Amino acid sequence: MALEITDGNYKEIVLKSEVPVMLDFWAAWCGPCRMIAPFVEEMHKEFEGKAVIGKVDVDANPEVATTYGIRNIPTVLFISNGQVADKQVGACPKATLVNKLNALL
Repeated sequence: MALEITDGNYKEIVLKSEVPVMLDFWAAWCGPCRMIAPFVEEMHKEFEGKAVIGKVDVDANPEVATTYGIRNIPTVLFISNGQVADKQVGACPKATLVNKLNALL
């Protein structure tokens, strides 16, 4: 299961990561979020050791969502060296997420 990123742990996990990070901002009530959830879980296994794959529940973690200015979900951020390198807003094919993450490896 993808890492649960929270207001309490995101600085340690995301900002201090030595590998690229993919963050999926989602909510339980969001239909398009449920559409990409299986892709995120698959990528967590596929990129193990090469990238951090995390999920941020925007309802439970408003600080992280506010930090990144998340206004629409799903939003997937690709972070390298603590900085946002790319993003995807809205549901998309898995290949789109994989290609964006591979570009950071």
